[in-house]
Amino acid sequence: MTQICLIRHGQTDWNKAGRLQGQTNIPLNEAGRKQASECRDHLSGGDWDVLITTSLDRARETGEIINEKMGLPMEVMDEFMERGFGEGEGLTREERRASYEGFDFPGMETEKDLTNRIMAGLAAILQRYPDKRILLVSHGGVIAAILKLFHLDEQQEVKLFNGCINNLHYSEDSWQVNGYNVIDHLSSPGA
Repeated sequence: MTQICLIRHGQTDWNKAGRLQGQTNIPLNEAGRKQASECRDHLSGGDWDVLITTSLDRARETGEIINEKMGLPMEVMDEFMERGFGEGEGLTREERRASYEGFDFPGMETEKDLTNRIMAGLAAILQRYPDKRILLVSHGGVIAAILKLFHLDEQQEVKLFNGCINNLHYSEDSWQVNGYNVIDHLSSPGA
């Protein structure tokens, strides 16, 4: 059985301000570094094989902090980079509501393209790391899309907190979600 522990990156100043980040490269803030440290302390007792992150600073730095005590091989897989939100990136919730109807922005990555990218990434993980335990630091939009792919539609409206943990298991040709939006390891979940 292949196991993936999906971790949402720590908080950034844009998360705190309610700005849509998408693929804009925003670093962690102090609260985000603390969340990453709390993830590290929570996960360091596990028997993990590899840590995967994206090239965006907020995910990469979260992964580096988590990996400080484990010394796992690290790999960058941009198949799990946040969804591109086009002209919506950088805007606050209020600015988005005032300028756009719904959650659809010019230049935004389509749901189909996002799904294809994520599924290619999951297939690559299964090929490279069969029956391994993987830590994967990713982004809220990607994690939500993965959960939706595996029929957790009823969870769609629940906010994924920075530093949350979500567990996926692949066995007998299917994915199962075991643990969703776990935050009991965090002193302050933040945005």
